Amino acid sequence: MTLKALIVDDEYPARQELRFMLQEFKDIEIVGEATNAREALNLISALDYTILFLDINMPGMNGLELSRAIQERPGPPFIIFVTAYEEYALQAFEVNAVDYLLKPFDEKRLRQAINKVRRLVEQLQQPAAPAGEATPAAGVKVRLNRLPVEKEGKTILLDQDDLIYACTQGDNVYLKTSTGQYLTRFTLKELESRLDPRIFFRCHRCYIVNLNRVRELVPFFNGTYTLIMADKQQSEVPVSRNQARKLKRLLGIN
Repeated sequence: MTLKALIVDDEYPARQELRFMLQEFKDIEIVGEATNAREALNLISALDYTILFLDINMPGMNGLELSRAIQERPGPPFIIFVTAYEEYALQAFEVNAVDYLLKPFDEKRLRQAINKVRRLVEQLQQPAAPAGEATPAAGVKVRLNRLPVEKEGKTILLDQDDLIYACTQGDNVYLKTSTGQYLTRFTLKELESRLDPRIFFRCHRCYIVNLNRVRELVPFFNGTYTLIMADKQQSEVPVSRNQARKLKRLLGIN
């Protein structure tokens, strides 16, 4: 499987650096480069690209505007933003970006982003299901390895593996990590669709937990449970009765 790539950046050194890094990926074929969004639109109209490596801050139409424009086309390329500006992360994910790479980044971080595209392409190439059944690729949701959160007026990209649990407090949703608590604009329902379901579990209407960060499962009352999380505070997270049954099946507990 060859992934055809287009690099869009108004800075020549940035395009060359990315091209050099992409040489390590044998399934990536760099088919074109563009210095601005208008050039990119013309190239995308002429050829079906798999990946669009896209800068944000460019003269004229910026990367976010370009991404909105191409989402209206059938079969648009998967977008990986490559930028030095962290403040656009929330807007980037709102236009269904696969990932958001902050310059400078290393090969490991680039590989993570490309692996996401590979998985999405594999889903889209799966055979169609029989009539009346949803195909595996129907309604493909991009699962984000990094989540944009807010702290002290800044947008921080939080690795989902660092997330211990998410919870609602009043009208707000917070993400708890070992280093602190962060506000997010996502609802719990949106987070549930974006996080890896093999790792994250909606244990209560107000909580999503990282199952890899659960230390103890303690029976409470009337069929409910309390989870003791593996953080310094040994945070306690409730499990509703209905979700307790699902959790026990998931963990293989009779």
